[in-house]
Amino acid sequence: MQPRAKAVYSKISVKSQTVLPQAVRERLRIQPGDRLRYVIDDQGVRIEKDDSQAEDDPFATFSEWSSQDDDKAYGDL
Repeated sequence: MQPRAKAVYSKISVKSQTVLPQAVRERLRIQPGDRLRYVIDDQGVRIEKDDSQAEDDPFATFSEWSSQDDDKAYGDL
């Protein structure tokens, strides 16, 4: 027997942004600064955590600039 799927919802803002629901963040084990991958196929769109980000992100070494205060001050840039 296949487990029943759980539906969770979020709303798209005027800037085409959304907040990932807590259940999704927990399931993907994502945290602020993590990158997502969107896989598009005939079945639909699947969201996955992109674990390759550390090698691909040239700014990953600048961890001193990744505090909550920095996110608050520069998040809209």
